[in-house]
Amino acid sequence: MNDRMNDRMKLVVVSAGLSIPSSTRLLADRLAAAVGRQTPVALEVVELRELAVEIAHNFTNGFAGKHLAAAQDAVAGADGLIVVTPVFSASYSGLFKSFFDVLDKDALAGKPVLIGATGGTGRHSLVLEHALRPLFAYLRAVVVPTGVYAASQDWGADGLAARIERAAAELAALMPLAPRGDEDTVVPFAEQLAALQR
Repeated sequence: MNDRMNDRMKLVVVSAGLSIPSSTRLLADRLAAAVGRQTPVALEVVELRELAVEIAHNFTNGFAGKHLAAAQDAVAGADGLIVVTPVFSASYSGLFKSFFDVLDKDALAGKPVLIGATGGTGRHSLVLEHALRPLFAYLRAVVVPTGVYAASQDWGADGLAARIERAAAELAALMPLAPRGDEDTVVPFAEQLAALQR
């Protein structure tokens, strides 16, 4: 496990933005860049809008298409995840939830996850706590303490950059403790939290 701290860790970004350009992808990119400033990472981005058809087919036929399977493997093999969704109807988007529904049930166990969301108004900022954090707790991921929500008025305003840097530092601290896909053990949650306090 200690050898991994000297390796370049794999950071996977899952973005559920639908438009081009997308504020969701912009937030995801800023979070990833901030993690990269904390620790050397190999970055892979999963754009869910490109997988929408394969995700739907997976629900109906039980098989993952080539691109969806590659995304599933990327997430399962990641040392850390950044997941960002636009807010739809005061929650995460259906596409976002559908992707995590077609992952293996153990894919995120013990994996550090930084949650983020974007919306048109600050009134939806609690989506991080009432929707995203419970989802990833159910999937047995280790969600970093700081989530990042960006409303339209937050771009360029004071506070967003500091939240991004704080969340990125928390994720970077936990990534060396993420379980490998070929390991049978998961680092206990208390041990992972202790790493944040060092």
